[in-house]
This record gives sequence, C-alpha cells and structure tokens, in this order.
Amino acid sequence: MRDREVSEAPNYTNAALVMGAVNLIWIFIVLWAVFGFHIVLAAGWLINWAITRLLLRRA
Repeated sequence: MRDREVSEAPNYTNAALVMGAVNLIWIFIVLWAVFGFHIVLAAGWLINWAITRLLLRRA
C-alpha cells in the first residue's frame, strides 16, 4: 500500500442545500404551471408535515 497522507474530504453541505432548494423551486413552478397554485400549497404542506414527522421521530 502507499504511504501517503489522507486529506480531509471537502464539505459539500452548502452546495447540496442550495441545489436542493433550486430543485424544489423548479418542481413547484412546474406543478403550478400544470395543476395550479392549490397543488403547490398542498405539496408544500405535505413536505412540511413529512419533515415534522421525521423530526419528532428523531427526538
């Protein structure tokens, strides 16, 4: 095996969060264009409900 020093992995947390937000926004825009604003509200509520359930489960 090689005896080289292993460097620390880069932190991509901010990049992942930004890309997640970008993807969420374009999905909401497509839903709004195809189905209307009430579906976007329902999808947002459903995502909020799922995140809350996950947080309560972890606590």
